[in-house]
Parts: sequence; structure tokens; C-alpha cells
Amino acid sequence: MMRWIVESSLKLRFLVVAGAAALMFFGIGQLRAMPVDVFPEFAPPRVEIQTPCLGLSAQEVESLISVPMEQALNGVAGLQLMRSKSLPDLSSIELLFDPSTDIIRDRQLVQERIATVLPTLPTWAAPPVIMPPVSSTGRFMKIGLSSKTINLMDMSMISYWTIRARLLQVPGVANVAMWGERIKIPQVRVDPERITPKMCRSTR
Repeated sequence: MMRWIVESSLKLRFLVVAGAAALMFFGIGQLRAMPVDVFPEFAPPRVEIQTPCLGLSAQEVESLISVPMEQALNGVAGLQLMRSKSLPDLSSIELLFDPSTDIIRDRQLVQERIATVLPTLPTWAAPPVIMPPVSSTGRFMKIGLSSKTINLMDMSMISYWTIRARLLQVPGVANVAMWGERIKIPQVRVDPERITPKMCRSTR
């Protein structure tokens, strides 16, 4: 069979070349009219929930935020995998659904479960936020910073105000997510011992 194919191809080589050229011409025409994106979506539907909670350590975030959220979200229809990250000041939960499900319906089901667990979360934690849907190729770079001379808070300020600001100026960059940062929060504290009697009389 293989010998016959080779012999026929050699005898009718002009027809083989003409057929290959026709197929190539047809393929180029179809390639220009393809309705799919350059990188078609290959990942399953994904829903990410982030809960900012300033002032809490990673252990406190895990016990007070991540665990109650996981218990509430467990058993959502179509859920295949759930994983979470508990970092200082932030809880992140990622849900992966069955590829046959609709991402809009998945987000609606997650929002309904969040509404049931929201009253049980600590009052100082911000409400959970469902992140906007992004493509699986939306995040293409991860940068890690470490230093032996700069503390975590100063390095976080450099990352937020310098590195992040410059990366957002790059054309095409829509978001720069930061993990494990310690942002400085200015606070005004009054020292009662330094308040003079004159100041007290003026306030009356």
C-alpha cells in the first residue's frame, strides 16, 4: 500500500504539487477569516475572591477569613477545585469549575454563597470582592523582591509607588497585583500628656 502511494505520487507529481498549492491557498484564506483569538481560552472557568483585612497576620487571615469562606463555598454546583492563599492583610480564594459550565452563572452562584457568609466575617475585614474575569494568558509575568538591608514595609512602598507605577505606564498593562505587601498607613495620634491647659481652655 505504501509503495503504491509513493509510486502514484511520483507518476502524478504535477497533480500532487497542484493539490498542495491549492490546499495552501485555501488554508491561508481560512486563516485570515478565523473568528478565534490568537490565544484561544483553554483553561476552565475560574472565579477568584479576594478579601482585604488590614492588620491581620497570615494565621489570623486563615482562621478568620479563609476557612469560613471555604466552608461556605464548598459544594457550589459545578465546582471542581478550590484553593486558597492566606497572606498578611489578604485572603485569596480561587475556584475552578467544570469546563461545560457558564462563567456568568458560576459567578452568580459564588456571589450568593458570599452573601450568606458575609455576616459572620469580622467587622474590620473589607467585604469580599469577586475579581473581574480574565483570560488564562492575562498574567504573563511574576516578579519577586527580596532584600537583606531594606525591611518589608519600605520594600512594599517602593514596589507600590515606584515599580507598580512604572509597570502600569507600559502600553497594554491593565493591572499589577501585589502579594504580601505591608503598606504604610499614616495615623494621627494625640498625646494627652502634651496637651497644655491653654489648649484645653481654647477648645471649650
